[in-house]
Amino acid sequence: MKKSALQRVRAEYQPKLPKDLQGDVKVKFGEATESVANQAEIKERFPHTYGMPIVQFENNDKPERVEEPFNVGIILSGGQAPGGHNVVSGIFDGLKKLNKENRLYGFLMGPAGFINHQYMELTAGYIAEYRNTGGFDIIGSGRTKLETPEQFEAGLKILKELNIKALVIIGGDDSNTNAAVLAEYYKNIGADVQVIGVPKTIDGDLKNEWIETSFGFDTACKVYSEVIGNIQRDCNSAKKYYHFIKLMGRSASHIALECALETQPNICLISEEVLAKRMTLDNIVSYICYVIAERAKLGWNFGTVLIPEGLIEFIPSMKTLIAELNEVLVEYADELESLEENEKLEAIHSHLSPVNADLYKMLPKTIALQLSLDRDSHGNVQVSLIETESLLSEMVAKRLAEMAEDGQYSGKFAAQHHFFGYEGRCADPTNFDADYTYALGYNAAMLINAGLTGYMSSVRNLTDSTENWICGGIPITMMMNMERRNGEMKPVIQKALVNLNGRPYLKFASMRETLALNTLYQYPGPIQYFGPAEICDRPSMTLLLEHNKEI
Repeated sequence: MKKSALQRVRAEYQPKLPKDLQGDVKVKFGEATESVANQAEIKERFPHTYGMPIVQFENNDKPERVEEPFNVGIILSGGQAPGGHNVVSGIFDGLKKLNKENRLYGFLMGPAGFINHQYMELTAGYIAEYRNTGGFDIIGSGRTKLETPEQFEAGLKILKELNIKALVIIGGDDSNTNAAVLAEYYKNIGADVQVIGVPKTIDGDLKNEWIETSFGFDTACKVYSEVIGNIQRDCNSAKKYYHFIKLMGRSASHIALECALETQPNICLISEEVLAKRMTLDNIVSYICYVIAERAKLGWNFGTVLIPEGLIEFIPSMKTLIAELNEVLVEYADELESLEENEKLEAIHSHLSPVNADLYKMLPKTIALQLSLDRDSHGNVQVSLIETESLLSEMVAKRLAEMAEDGQYSGKFAAQHHFFGYEGRCADPTNFDADYTYALGYNAAMLINAGLTGYMSSVRNLTDSTENWICGGIPITMMMNMERRNGEMKPVIQKALVNLNGRPYLKFASMRETLALNTLYQYPGPIQYFGPAEICDRPSMTLLLEHNKEI
């Protein structure tokens, strides 16, 4: 395969490694932990892996004897995120540093490859082709959910056959929940297999004090911000369109907020704020129309509106409807399967409670159908398929026409629609993500060498220089709570939502009125890999603000 000039040069980049991982390491154990909520229930379900201590690595001045060689398997799970290949590279290099005879196997196309025994050995020559590149194409990814003993036993068979000591699952909150369940299962049956998780998701909702950001978030937001900036330059040039831009982020608005800080649009909706203020769809439309009308008074009939992908699930009335829809779609799945569109809508309507039935009936047919699509493998609404940006712009256009008739609006309104999702998932990682993912992978190899299981790789202090990053691991169970999934309560990692008392949100909120009624767009430009550190190595604005750094 012919490589571009950038690919060839970028392959030579050597990710920076924290000093705690340079040379031999030793483990420092902290205090015992407990889950973030539902402690009794989580402890009961994870008796062998609950309450384990946080661990931190330090340089070891007195190296221990070289361990016997061992093999490791890896799974790339869920949607792609920039930097996944460097996690693999970091694991490989960490294993080879421990013992040159250690071997790494990759299960193909996600958890399905683990269950179906489809794998390949990852060698130095093969991995060299993927260092510092985007995507998960080194072994592929998939969304098969690991949840049954039959799957665990099928996987255990190939682990034994390949003499694999540990399995690393690289994924988001649901995938790492699977890792915790798998670690508990193998511990319970006495299988000599470790399971380690690595925090991945561009959505940014897998985070806490110990996981300061999930990998890929930095790169994806910079990709989206570049394109938003380009659109805003066009918007300010043509001066005749409102651009409604939907951004990835099913369960949280971290991407929308970060992109707003980067680009300074006229409007950015924050799902968590909508929920906290119990805003209705009508409230949201009224706010957008207010901004458009005020800008029209200044002669500006253009602007940009950022919309988080999962917004519709945060509108309280819609949230209640969706929760009941989830139950109905599971309970009446056989009945609904063979029905035509209109028949299906009528059948679903008949099974809903009166209040939700009325709301469901009021929705445009396209939105009602989109809300009634089959759920993903984790039981979630496929919100990326719900055209919220079109729904809002249509409702805004209708409201503005009514305002014009009443003499409350005298401008011109024309809308353009965009959804940025896949564009950011497989970009070549920023220097920050390239370094961070490599450290996460190398760190995972050290967790395995320490004999740990049920842990997530943790690298923090991320706004300091790379050499001062703090490395170690946290028990996955400490991040868990009980949630309703597919009609039953299950233990899952608690998602991190935008903190409405946090500095990133408060920073944006302080600028909101000024950005709405002025044209102060910022143009971040493309990701830079070579040049001054303040351009090439800068972490996300969200991370800087959370660490009380200036942006």
